[in-house]
Amino acid sequence: MKKILLLFLFYILVLDYTALFAQSKSDSRKNLNPNFYPFYHGVASGDPLSDRVILWTRITDENLVDSTLVEWRIATDTLMTNIVLSGSGYAKAENDWTFKTDAIGLQSNTWYYYDFKGLGKYSIRGRTKTAPVGNVSQIRMGVVSCSDYENGYFEAYKYLKERNDLDVVLHLGDYIYEYATGGNTIGRENVLPENEIVTLEDYRLRYSHYRLDQDLMRLHQQYPFITVWDDHESANNSWMNGAENHSPATEGEWAVRKNNSGKAYHEWLPIRSPQSSSYSIYRKIQYGNLFDLLMLDTRIEGRSEQGGNTNDPTRSLLGAQQFAWLSNEMQNSTAQWKILGQQVMMAPLQVFGSVLNNDQWDGYNYERQQLYSLIQNNAINNVIVLTGDIHTSWVNDLPISGYSASNCTGSIGVEYVVTSVTSSGLAELGGIGGATISLFNPHNKYNNLSKHGYLLLDVTPTKVTGNYYYMNDLNSSGNGEYFEAAWYCNNGEKCAKQATSASTGVDYSTPFAPEFPIDYVASTDKSETLIGFSAYPNPTMDETVLQLYSLNSEKVDVFVIDANGKHILKEKGVQLTQGLNYIQFNLQDFKNGIYYIRVVSKNGLVTKSVVKF
Repeated sequence: MKKILLLFLFYILVLDYTALFAQSKSDSRKNLNPNFYPFYHGVASGDPLSDRVILWTRITDENLVDSTLVEWRIATDTLMTNIVLSGSGYAKAENDWTFKTDAIGLQSNTWYYYDFKGLGKYSIRGRTKTAPVGNVSQIRMGVVSCSDYENGYFEAYKYLKERNDLDVVLHLGDYIYEYATGGNTIGRENVLPENEIVTLEDYRLRYSHYRLDQDLMRLHQQYPFITVWDDHESANNSWMNGAENHSPATEGEWAVRKNNSGKAYHEWLPIRSPQSSSYSIYRKIQYGNLFDLLMLDTRIEGRSEQGGNTNDPTRSLLGAQQFAWLSNEMQNSTAQWKILGQQVMMAPLQVFGSVLNNDQWDGYNYERQQLYSLIQNNAINNVIVLTGDIHTSWVNDLPISGYSASNCTGSIGVEYVVTSVTSSGLAELGGIGGATISLFNPHNKYNNLSKHGYLLLDVTPTKVTGNYYYMNDLNSSGNGEYFEAAWYCNNGEKCAKQATSASTGVDYSTPFAPEFPIDYVASTDKSETLIGFSAYPNPTMDETVLQLYSLNSEKVDVFVIDANGKHILKEKGVQLTQGLNYIQFNLQDFKNGIYYIRVVSKNGLVTKSVVKF
C-alpha cells in the first residue's frame, strides 16, 4: 500500500506537470518540473558553523535498490566555476534515499553555492552562508514556526525567500503536522498519507509531501536553516514517554513512534545529526562575538508529562543533562548576547491567577525558577528567548520578583514569540482577547492573536530588534505581506521597548542561486526537433542572433535567462518554419555578464550561452 501511495504521489506531483516553466499562481504547490529528476525535492543546507555547513538532498528513482552514488561540490559563484570543496557519498534506502554531508573546510562569513550530481543528472544549485568569527556588526535571522500544510499556502516562506538580507532561517518547530487529512485543520488542501502518521513510512511520506511545496523548497534553496522540533513532528503535546495524541492501544508503543519520528526528522532536515540513536538536538551555534545561539529541546529530551504540581522539583522540562549543558554554556559564554531558540512560551501566561497552558513553561515553574536564578545569580546579561508553538505573536519581558514594566526592572531578559506560518491562532479558535491577556500579564508588551507570518530578528552589538511581518491572505499564493510592529532590547537592559519603525537589515546583493539545474545550461541540444547551431556575435555589446534548425513548422517559447536564473525576457508562441531559422535579441540594456538563450518546443529544448560586455 505504501508503494502505491508513493507512486501515486510521484504521478500527481511530478509526471502530470510537463510544462518546463509553469507559473501557475493558484496551484504553485504542485508546480513541479519533471526535468528536476532525480532531485525533485531540491536542495537544502543547515547548521552553519564558521568552517562548515550541512548539505542535503534526496534522490528519487523507482529502480534504486540499496544505494546510489551522490557527488557534491561547493563554489563561490553561481556558475560553479570556482570549486572550493567537493566530495561524494551514497544515498541509501535505509535513510529514505536522502543524502547529507558536513562540508568542512570553508571560510567564515562567506556565501557559497552548491549542487549535487546523481544518476547522471545535476540538482538545482543552492546558496548558503557560513557563520562569522570575531567582531560582527549585524546578523539578521528569519524566524518561523508551525507550518500546517492544510491550513493555507506557505506565504511566509515565499516572502522570506524573496528578501536578500537574511543570514539564516530559524525554524522553531512544527515543521510538519502529524494529523490525518482534515484532522484539526480547516481542510484547504489534503496531505499524504491521509491517515495520522505513526509508522516510519508515514512520517517519511509526510515530509516528502511538505518538501515538495515550492515556497518551502525555494527558501531552503537560498538560505541555511537551523531547526528544532516541537510536538507535531511526533504527536500533539508530546513529552518524553508519551503524547496527548498517542494511544498505545491502537498506535503501538510510544518509544517506537518517537524513534520513527526522530529518524525521519534527521533524514529530511539539514540538521547536524548525532552519531548515537538518541536523536538529541540541543546544540550551540556561534555567530562570532555577537551571540551564542543555544538551541534547546523543551519537547522530548527530558520533559515530564503535562499536568500535576508545577512547583514539583521532580518534574522537568529540559531534563537534568540538558539543563546542566545550558547552565555551563550560559555561564561560560563570552558573546555579547545569549539567544535561546526553543519551543514553548517561557513568560507566565495567567488570567485571574490561573495558568492557561500547562504545556509551556508555566507547567514547569520549578525548573523555570531554577533557570531564572541561574541567570540572576551569575549576572548573565543580554538574554533573548525565541519561541514558537503557540501560533500567535508575543513580546514579553521575563519577570522576576520586583518586576516593573514602566521602570524596566525585575526582568531577566526578553522573549520574542513568533506566530505560525499557517496554523490557526487563538482568535481563530475563540480564545481570550489580547487586551485581557495584557491586563493580567503586564510583562506582555505586545501580542497579535490572529495573524500569520514571520519574525525578522536583527542582532547588533547595541540592541536586538524583533520585527513582526504578517501575510494578507493564506487562501491563495502571492497576496502580499505587511509590517506591523517592532520591539527592541538595548544592550545591558532586560526589557522590551517599542520601535517607531522596522529595523534595517544588510542588503547583501548576493546573487540568488539559479532556479534551474546546471545541466539545463550546459546542454546545447536536448530536442528531437530543434538543432541549435550558434549565437553570434558572441561576445556581443548589444545584439546577437540565434541560428537554429527546426525539423517541423511549429511554435516555440523563447527565454533569456541571466546567470542568477532570473527570466529577463519571455516570448511565448514564436513561430518557426521548417528549416533554418534566425532569432534576433537586443541585449543593449542588459548588464554585462553571461546570459542563456533558451528555446523550448513540445519535444525538448536548446540552450546557448552569450557573453554581454
